[in-house]
Amino acid sequence: MNLSSDLWVYALLRRVQLAGGFATIARKGDARGGAVLIKAFDPRTRSARLWAEAFGKDGETMWMRPLDSEAEADVDAYIARAARIDPDIWVVEIEDADGARFLTETVEGR
Repeated sequence: MNLSSDLWVYALLRRVQLAGGFATIARKGDARGGAVLIKAFDPRTRSARLWAEAFGKDGETMWMRPLDSEAEADVDAYIARAARIDPDIWVVEIEDADGARFLTETVEGR
């Protein structure tokens, strides 16, 4: 990300809102350089997907799924572990079947 973490997160929230969706900041991290996790929750199926920032071969920011499970409890457990390791982490929850559609960067493993 070229933007600070807080600006990027607020821009994501705005994209979701403009599309008529719902998103919230579940955990605020470091404003300048905190990593970001995106949790997409599908209320119809009660499933959740998680995306984490990563860097591609060319050094550009991309998003990948660090967890194959779509059980919300597994996603929440992963987030809790990540927050213990990195207290500067941001968590954004998007209520949408495909929360990755709001990401402007490359998304791997949709």
